[in-house]
Amino acid sequence: MSDLSTRYLGLNLKSPLIASASPLCESVDNIKRLEDQGLAAVVLPSLFEEQLQLESLSVDADLGRGTDSFPESANFFPDLQTYNLGPDGYLELIRHAKEGVNIPIIASLNGSSNGGWLQYARLMEEAGADAIELNIYSIATDPAVSGSEVEQEYIDIVRHLKHSIRIPLAVKLSQFFSAPANMGVRFDEARVDAIVLFNRFYQPDFDIDQMEVAPSLTLSRPEELLLRLHWAAILYGHVRADIGITGGVHNSRDVIKCMLAGAKVAFMTSALLRNGVHHAAHVLTEVSRWLDEHEYSSVQQMCGSMSHGAVEDPGAFERGNYMKVLSSYTLRANVFND
Repeated sequence: MSDLSTRYLGLNLKSPLIASASPLCESVDNIKRLEDQGLAAVVLPSLFEEQLQLESLSVDADLGRGTDSFPESANFFPDLQTYNLGPDGYLELIRHAKEGVNIPIIASLNGSSNGGWLQYARLMEEAGADAIELNIYSIATDPAVSGSEVEQEYIDIVRHLKHSIRIPLAVKLSQFFSAPANMGVRFDEARVDAIVLFNRFYQPDFDIDQMEVAPSLTLSRPEELLLRLHWAAILYGHVRADIGITGGVHNSRDVIKCMLAGAKVAFMTSALLRNGVHHAAHVLTEVSRWLDEHEYSSVQQMCGSMSHGAVEDPGAFERGNYMKVLSSYTLRANVFND
């Protein structure tokens, strides 16, 4: 039987399937159920920079400033002191999860600036987290801020955090950089232990009846995986850091594609929310069957087999593929019929 184990963030994992951050990972009981279904690790829901700044009370007044004149602005902030268990509850979740399960627990930080909130990573480490995933959610809305400034801020945050902790650090890379491969290499030079492709930015919607900008959350779709496969295949072999893929992983074929592109792990959430956590066990059974049928002895053996440097036609990842895709489409005979 094929070996599903892999190594990610310096951690030995029983399979390449990880549960990414979601409500499924907010309690020890749920994490136990995920472990029972074959998930090799879990990423806890993120603690946000705003929550951690509130801990010092210095930001409390800042969040309230101006809301008297624009009351609707407060609607964009949840109750930051109780959201996601709160900072103290988060540390307790780490401690209890480490006591209750055998799979690695990856804590998550979400922020956009280089500041004191990053020191909370040390508390996560002390609570027992096996690694930390840094989710940098920064939207550059100021036209005066250049792309190079945004990129450098990301690198500064990573270097600061990497120097603050001893446990492994993964960083979610944004798909909106003009040169994702270059940013991947720069993160690698900053000594991150893993690069996760890609951060899913949730865009606000317009409520045209209430004339308001409304929050909008949608589960991932399988077609989102293609962009992630593309850049994982390009990055593979150019970075020391492990590669993980998140967003669009819904079935066994998706997991296999991630490994072939060069990823060490695939993250799944939306498919588990839609199908139930038992879906993970089915996915892993199908992955094992595929490996046997294609005479791979292990997941690690096939890693990167279809990366940019391994395929016969690397142009498939470059501009040449654009024309090939366009020329492959054939109009239906009845497309212009009434």
